[in-house]
Amino acid sequence: MALRLVTDFDLGKDVLPWLRAQRAAAAGAGGRGGGAGVLENNYESLRVLNVERNGNIIYTYKDDKGNVVFGLYDCQTRQNEHLYTFEKDLQVVSCSVNSERTLLAASLVQSTKEGRKNELQPGSKCLTLLVEIHPVNNVKVLKAVDSYVWVQFLYPHVDSHPFPENHLLLISEEKYIEQFHIQVIQEDGNRVVIKNSGHVPRERIAEDFVWAQWDMAEQRLYYIDLKRSRSTLKCIQFCADENFNLMFEAPLDISLSDSGFKLVNFGCGYLQDQEKLSKHLTLCVFTNRTGSLCVCYSPKFDSWEQITYSVFYFHKGYSKTFTAALGSAHSQVTKGITFLNLDYYVAVYLPGHFFHLLNIQHPDLICHSLFLTGNNEVMGMLPHGPLQSLSGSLVLNWCSGKLYRASLNQSYLLRRLWDTRLDCEKMALLHCVLSCGQDPEFLEAQIIQWISENISAYYSFDPIQEFIIASSYWSIYPETSNMDKLLPYSSVLTWNTEIPGISLVTEEITLPLMKVHSVKNYWEKLNANLEYVKCSKPHLHYHNNVVRREWHSLISEEKMEKRRSKAYVRNILDNAVKVISNLEARSSEPRVTPLLQEEDSHQRLLVGLMVSELKDHLLRHLQGVEKKKIEQMVLDYSSKLLDLICQILETSWRKHNLHPWVLHFNRRASAAESAVFHIMTRILEATNSLFLPLPPGFHTLHTILGVHCLPLHNLLHYIDSGVLLLTETAVTRLMQDLDNTETNEKLKFSIIVRLPPLIGQKICRLWDHPMSSNIISRNHVKRLLQNHKKQPQRSMIDKSSFSVEFLPLNYLIETLTEIESSNQDLDAFIGHDNVDAKFVEEAALKHTTMLLGL
Repeated sequence: MALRLVTDFDLGKDVLPWLRAQRAAAAGAGGRGGGAGVLENNYESLRVLNVERNGNIIYTYKDDKGNVVFGLYDCQTRQNEHLYTFEKDLQVVSCSVNSERTLLAASLVQSTKEGRKNELQPGSKCLTLLVEIHPVNNVKVLKAVDSYVWVQFLYPHVDSHPFPENHLLLISEEKYIEQFHIQVIQEDGNRVVIKNSGHVPRERIAEDFVWAQWDMAEQRLYYIDLKRSRSTLKCIQFCADENFNLMFEAPLDISLSDSGFKLVNFGCGYLQDQEKLSKHLTLCVFTNRTGSLCVCYSPKFDSWEQITYSVFYFHKGYSKTFTAALGSAHSQVTKGITFLNLDYYVAVYLPGHFFHLLNIQHPDLICHSLFLTGNNEVMGMLPHGPLQSLSGSLVLNWCSGKLYRASLNQSYLLRRLWDTRLDCEKMALLHCVLSCGQDPEFLEAQIIQWISENISAYYSFDPIQEFIIASSYWSIYPETSNMDKLLPYSSVLTWNTEIPGISLVTEEITLPLMKVHSVKNYWEKLNANLEYVKCSKPHLHYHNNVVRREWHSLISEEKMEKRRSKAYVRNILDNAVKVISNLEARSSEPRVTPLLQEEDSHQRLLVGLMVSELKDHLLRHLQGVEKKKIEQMVLDYSSKLLDLICQILETSWRKHNLHPWVLHFNRRASAAESAVFHIMTRILEATNSLFLPLPPGFHTLHTILGVHCLPLHNLLHYIDSGVLLLTETAVTRLMQDLDNTETNEKLKFSIIVRLPPLIGQKICRLWDHPMSSNIISRNHVKRLLQNHKKQPQRSMIDKSSFSVEFLPLNYLIETLTEIESSNQDLDAFIGHDNVDAKFVEEAALKHTTMLLGL
């Protein structure tokens, strides 16, 4: 299954054996005590009541006398502790323990068994108690009312002093929330008692609400009130300094007027009726450390054929309402819909029907979220009991008493990536896998293998592009916030293909009104996200358009033998050197592909320019981040991008068992070389459209394999269309390796005439052939004559000075000789090329002789 649930706690394994051992010990001592006498046939009364912020789990059970017993499981020590026994046959609504385990708060109601007298105070239905349990001492009644009450201790984020003032939330079915301030003191050694227990200060912090949710990890209270018949979501943050603040108000376009009263994450009392879950609305709030704020909502079921649920992405400024088909009308829904918080994703789960993994960081395109419909393989591995998402990745199954730690199942996602036929699923799975963050090198290797095996398949997106962009993004994303706005997450900008089984409607929503702006951490990030949406800024994602223009400008200047300032170019090339060094340091073992072994000035310019532009981009938009950290992030990002390309090629190279001798031209191509050439061509296509740099040496290797694998006419077509770039290293090796057979001469000449002039002049000097002499001569004549101004004829031509009586040639040679003798600027050029008028004359005569067949 896409979701992996690892059991952190199990009542049956972590508590039940201890209870049996306690009972056996008590029986052996000839008596029973401490609430340990549990009837063997009454273990079904054992259930979880609450999970506190520190991870400790409170549970309850009935002993053989029907008394209510409270116990605690310490998640750190893995030990159980008896807390308190209430010697009456009552039902527990709610329970909470303070962080020091000195106070226990509980609310209880009359047992539903017939024939029981009212054991509570006359006229009351629910009794709320505050008990001193260090040691067990006084019991104080906080509430005795005819309505249900829930309790929850606040847990400070820091330990201020050994016995601080304790704060207890009391949530009433009468739609108000109070906070009690309970001071404790230490008496007679370690005995802890309530100070001034006759008067416990309290204050009302919320009223007229219909729904509330507790975030135990972040100590936040979310609630919805219905003032003026409009649903408004509010959030109270409880702080370490014992204060609390109303953080925001956000209007919700949902109807809750007839939904009754509902609490989320306030423990699990006997009031939970699982049979009715499918008939009630489901609503919960999820956040994560990046400043996201999502409200997930599913209304009451009104059809057996489809289900509707909405997600309000407040940090993005819009909502998405999904409608999922459930199949036939006979496919009844017997369980409620479940929303689970998985950090960068929210899972929407309807047992037996579908599993929807929603990308909350990048929810714009539906293809970045994974939708799986119901079948045994997909749905069979998740518990069919109701799951409750607690803070972080914790998930509780109230029915079984198991606490899970949820995460994405990497192995399943990778398997599904190979098996699925839908492009939308492939896209979503690719991002799901990369977001896992566990052993990224292994995950990247698996995705590269998938890409290599399916390199010839056609997709509606480019998997190489998507992999390079997404993996580079995730490699740097956790280092700082706002990266989702500054770096590209995907190569796909639009997605118009429908997802089978689901449809959606996107609507703009009103942004939350922030009440406090000076708070750091999560609230600072949420506020930044809201300001970004509010200002309607253009997309700040980095792209290489500026790099493209600057690179083409530098290359054009090079062809025209112009150059920018040496300092400017040196700075760019120094950036490239740092990236290459960083890239080489990443490799834990020697690379088998012959990359990074030549200068390749054009690719180094491109790498250096990207580093320069990306650094400027992040410096402009990342406020409060040190310049050195940004520079390192840019180096890591650029190195990662090149490293991924190297990895793809490295994988293919090893798979086909290629050897260094493929770099020589005097051999025939193999099928393995053709396969690697095909992958390199696909890499080139992927990087060209995004204008991404390639590892130095890539074009040389690509060209050598192209000469091996392609017929001459195809090879020349690849060169003319820009797929193959003729590097000096590749052409030099070609001239040196191949002899002058007729076929090779045709290849060499076809290559030479396509070379840039500067490289062409160097290469011609390496080829001892009349054809190269002819090219050298032509270039020499062109260079001499292009700026020559014709002067009046000073003398008649002296025929005796020429070995051949051919007047046009004689006149040309005389003119060249005169220019050479009068132009001292050419001395260095002539000496370097070893070319002069005499050389031109000989080359011309040889060429004419060849043409005439003499």
